[in-house]
Amino acid sequence: MRNTFAKVLTQLAEADPRVVMLSADIGNRLFDDFKARFPDRFYNCGVAEANMIGMAAGLAANALRPICYTITPFVTTRCLEQIRVDLCYHHLPVIIAGVGSGLGYAELGATHHACEDIAMLRVLPGMTVVCPADPVELSPAMTQAMTINGPVYLRLGKKGEPVVHLDTPDFHIGQSLPVKPGKDICLLSTGTILPVVLDAASLLSQQGIDAAVESFHTVKPLDDASLKRAFGQYKLVVTIEEHSLIGGFGSAVAGGGIGPQGSSITHGRLLRIGTPDAFLHESTHYDTARLRCGLTADAIAHRIADAYAHTGPTPSAIFIQQVS
Repeated sequence: MRNTFAKVLTQLAEADPRVVMLSADIGNRLFDDFKARFPDRFYNCGVAEANMIGMAAGLAANALRPICYTITPFVTTRCLEQIRVDLCYHHLPVIIAGVGSGLGYAELGATHHACEDIAMLRVLPGMTVVCPADPVELSPAMTQAMTINGPVYLRLGKKGEPVVHLDTPDFHIGQSLPVKPGKDICLLSTGTILPVVLDAASLLSQQGIDAAVESFHTVKPLDDASLKRAFGQYKLVVTIEEHSLIGGFGSAVAGGGIGPQGSSITHGRLLRIGTPDAFLHESTHYDTARLRCGLTADAIAHRIADAYAHTGPTPSAIFIQQVS
């Protein structure tokens, strides 16, 4: 996903002279091509992420299109005040790209984990929150983010994420993508956990449970139309995310949408799966971190099968919170 980001960034800069890149002392070799082509449009801001956001605000206020890039907690948690006041308050078109979101940097410990970022940024007025599932979704997400006249948060993986979409999907920020049809339940995935969700759907099929899967790459604004359809059609709807259950994608769905009108969920039961309300006090491999948090295909399928078995034949607006 990082390589796709660098490639598309260079293409965007080639097409639009307003594009400038700000990095917080990371990805220097990754952006070698960009720097070679546009040496005056790359700024290494050093380990001063709050200053980087302030610089981006100034550049955006002067008709440029800045993109800020570094490890997720350092461009979100560390800079929350600057994002809120410098970007969102002035509604400036700055793209914030957080790399290694969720547990992507599991081997570096809790300081590098990012399981609270969606919660923090989606509450900010005017912020768009996009969580691409794979490099194929990332490319149009970046292109479309450049057309949004306001701040956008791009929640990225780290590297080596499996490609889910074999063909270029009809991607639109704010509209979910159907990935797999199904008649019994609907699994809504956001971000790079999607391949695991598809594996869980395969395991469920072995138990006679036919699961539809959708990629909800946009958490804000939510696709209310798709949510209404899912809750009207399926007796169990499941949100899966590599993020805390508190304030994340599942919370947004349970809260009935984000816009002033919200969405009216009148049918279906909601099961939310995400990371627990606890720090992972372990530096370990990414797959092991997911295992510790109950985000493996086996664990997800088991929880869904159990919830499905206890779901009555006549669905109503009942919400089930599943804590890892």
